[in-house]
Amino acid sequence: MATETILRAFSADHVVKLTGLSERQLGYWDKTEFFSPEYAYENRRSPFSRVYSFRDLVGLRTLSLLRKEHNVPLRRLRTAAKKLRDLSESVWSELVIYVFNRDVYFKEPTTGKIRGANSSQYAVDLPLQSVIEDMEGRVERLHARPKKSCGRITRNRNVMRNSWVVEGTRVPTAAIRQFSEAGYTAKQIFREYPMLTTADIKAALLHEQEIANAA
Repeated sequence: MATETILRAFSADHVVKLTGLSERQLGYWDKTEFFSPEYAYENRRSPFSRVYSFRDLVGLRTLSLLRKEHNVPLRRLRTAAKKLRDLSESVWSELVIYVFNRDVYFKEPTTGKIRGANSSQYAVDLPLQSVIEDMEGRVERLHARPKKSCGRITRNRNVMRNSWVVEGTRVPTAAIRQFSEAGYTAKQIFREYPMLTTADIKAALLHEQEIANAA
């Protein structure tokens, strides 16, 4: 699947879980303009100001592999990024990257030869397609809900401002009630929130009714 066709947005917390990088690394790379998120507010101090695309995830996972599995120094990655940006705006997610002797290499468009960013040696390649497929699997597992969470209602001060939500999601029970009162069927509610189950909707409506009765 081409990365351009995947329209998803991910928080820094998601990126940490999916790529193996730390939030500190993400912040530092953004601050030093080594790797900035595709969707970001100018004021990085505001909440959720850094939002990453799927293409960002692939690029960051590639960098994570280069740093952790191939021990490529950050300074070499920075040098490579400067040279490769002439070839692509999304260096780490669109180009086929090669690694040899802890250095990054790429194929020169004019000669077809594989050249290093800091040397002229040949290298083994890091298959981008496998990174994309691995990241798609990680995203799917991230959004997968444990079966035990179905039909359960909870709240957490860090989720939707402590509102009551369906466990394992960020869907407020109040939103489900509002859809129901507006005449939406369960099938129509599923279109709005595909991650929900019939048990979730029943539990949310029952919970909202109990709140109304207690008022």
